[in-house]
Order: sequence, then C-alpha cells, then structure tokens
Amino acid sequence: MRIAVCDDCRQDACAIRDLLPGQGVKLYGSAESLLADVEKGGERFDLYLLDIFMENSMSGIELAGKLRAGDEAAAICFVSTSDDFYREAYDLYAIQYLIKPVCKEELEKLLDKVEKVFVRNREKMLRYSWRRASGAIPYGKILYISSSGHVLFIHCTDGRVQESTGKLNDLEQQICGDAFLRCHQSFIVNMHHVREFSGMELTLAEEGENVPVSRRYYAAVQERYRKLMFEEVGWE
Repeated sequence: MRIAVCDDCRQDACAIRDLLPGQGVKLYGSAESLLADVEKGGERFDLYLLDIFMENSMSGIELAGKLRAGDEAAAICFVSTSDDFYREAYDLYAIQYLIKPVCKEELEKLLDKVEKVFVRNREKMLRYSWRRASGAIPYGKILYISSSGHVLFIHCTDGRVQESTGKLNDLEQQICGDAFLRCHQSFIVNMHHVREFSGMELTLAEEGENVPVSRRYYAAVQERYRKLMFEEVGWE
C-alpha cells in the first residue's frame, strides 16, 4: 500500500512510518509539498495520513478538501493532538481520526479498514440494461437511484444519469443493506455520499443535491445516518 504521511513535525512523521513496515510510506513536511506532488507530479497514494495543525502551511483539513476534490475515492485519515475536528473529518469522509501519539494497533486497524474498502469498491458493481445497451457502474460512483414506472435512473458522481429497465422494489432487495438505503417510495440513496440529514431531506456531498425522505423510511434513515457518522470518524 502506498501511504503519504504529512506532518510538519518530522519526529511524529517518522514515528508513524516506523510503525508501518512493509508499506510504501513517503513523508511530507508541508501540505503544499504533498499537494504539488499530487497535482503536478502525478503522485497517487492509497492512504493519506494528515496532521491537522501545521505551522506555516495550510491545515490538514484544507489539504484534505483539495485532495478529495481531485480524488473522491482517496482514503484520508487525520492525525491530531486534539479531537476538536471530528465534524470536519466526517464532512470530508475521513476513514479514521487518530489522536497522537499513534500506536501500532491503531494503524493496523486503519490498514485493515482501508483494505476492506478497496475490496468492496472493486467487487461491487450495479449492472444496468437499457434498450440494446448494458454495462456496470461501481457502487461508489452512484449517488442515488430514482424510478418512474419500470425505468430506473442511476445518478452518478460525474453527473451522468444512466437509465435502466427495472423496478425499485426489486433493486432494493438486490443492493440495500451496506451503502444503499431506501429512503422514499421512488428513491434509493448511497448513504456514503450523504453530507447532511435535515428535516425530510438528505443533502449529498456532490453539488449539494437533495433527496427526499418519506415518513415511512424516516426512522431507518435516521438510524443509518447516525451509525455512519460515527463509523466514518472512528467513534465506535
């Protein structure tokens, strides 16, 4: 696994590297140097371990936002001396939030979680069929699915809307249970892309688009949203 560790304290960065034997770890002393390698140098990492507080540099939170804008699937973990930024970490879909000093057991759990995400993203695809065309879309690329009659509309992170023949009730039985959840008679949403749950609507991270939640599904959506919020920042 290729891992970038960004921390202006070299001692802390080296301590993390030494706890990751057998991994391809590259150290960065500033957010700007890491961002330059990614944006201009074409570097790509499987996991980013970012210190939140860095002197004479943009914060780890700001850096994560820029990394996420260029790679929505990036696995990001924040490392900090404070737990004050859990909410920001959740908003950026951080896979974990670790408090210094970081121990070997915490890093092993983190790597295991990242590996599971990679496997899930590789294996799970939604197959569609429309007229004479057919194909598959990775679960992670799907924001939500709406329906009208016997036509499904698969709304993707890149703005694409793929039509497919099918019924939402049948699709619910096929895909709901992990990332996807029925939230309305006419909608299934990918909860991993939800930024906010307010009133009777879910706001998606991409473009701030809203998906309705009906009273019938409200309790299940509320429970799943709360659980995901805690899982993403490692509170449970």
